[in-house]
Amino acid sequence: MKKLIVPQKYNNKKLNKFLKENIPNLSDNLFYKTLRKKDIKINGKRVSENVTIFEKDEILVYIADNLLETKIPLTIVYEDKNILLVQKSVDIEVTGEQSLLTVIHKKFTNCGFLPMPCHRLDRNTSGLILFAKNQLALDILLTKFKNHEIEKHYLALVYGIPSTPSKTMEAYLFKDRQKSLVYISDIPKKGYRKIITSYTLLEKYPNHTSLLDIEIETGKTHQIRAHLAHIGLPIVGDGKYGINRINKQMNAKFQKLMSYRLKFKFKSDAGILNYLNGKEFQLKKDSFPL
Repeated sequence: MKKLIVPQKYNNKKLNKFLKENIPNLSDNLFYKTLRKKDIKINGKRVSENVTIFEKDEILVYIADNLLETKIPLTIVYEDKNILLVQKSVDIEVTGEQSLLTVIHKKFTNCGFLPMPCHRLDRNTSGLILFAKNQLALDILLTKFKNHEIEKHYLALVYGIPSTPSKTMEAYLFKDRQKSLVYISDIPKKGYRKIITSYTLLEKYPNHTSLLDIEIETGKTHQIRAHLAHIGLPIVGDGKYGINRINKQMNAKFQKLMSYRLKFKFKSDAGILNYLNGKEFQLKKDSFPL
């Protein structure tokens, strides 16, 4: 059962709008099914229609939690006693409620240590995520990522053809937390942090798109997406930094960006993880949605 109090912003709005924006994963079908069963109460009275609501109304919604759960697939690419490598789909958060971490914690609930992610991917970026299965492995991997001793490569489908087949680019990034956007500058500015992004051209396509291998030395928020857009190579399907007209033409609903290769290149002792040094894990290109 969910209990909600209507805030001023929803005064004189429809019930479905308020509930869909305040109950994660509530579909239209589930909303109207719940109405038909009279499993929604407003100020103590059951309702069976999509009524108008008002500020300070108390709304009780009787929906089983399992009906609101996101069905998140768990694709394990590699696992041993210390690490877990998982392939994340698009439209899934790595952490938070109803996330990849939630599914993994349920699977490993009786294992003593709940696996923890060693890095992040944007919600709409797919690909490889590395989890540690014990505290010592987690500490080592976090240090190795910080010291750039683990290579992460991405595939990006971009609109445009790069002028040179490969390039390492330096720029400066500013994160606007309020707008959830980042901005790129070619010169240092106050509040901007240095970023380094490298690309290699893999394929060129007739529709003026190209497939790039991307490696980042610095891992800042939206770095790949914003940096590529800044140099005139926006990622296809990117709703923030891409070109909406192109996204619609190509029917691209999610950004075409995937973390597809991970390589362990330890420069110093890795303790219990030394056996990983030199190992490389890579997703097949046909798993990348062109």
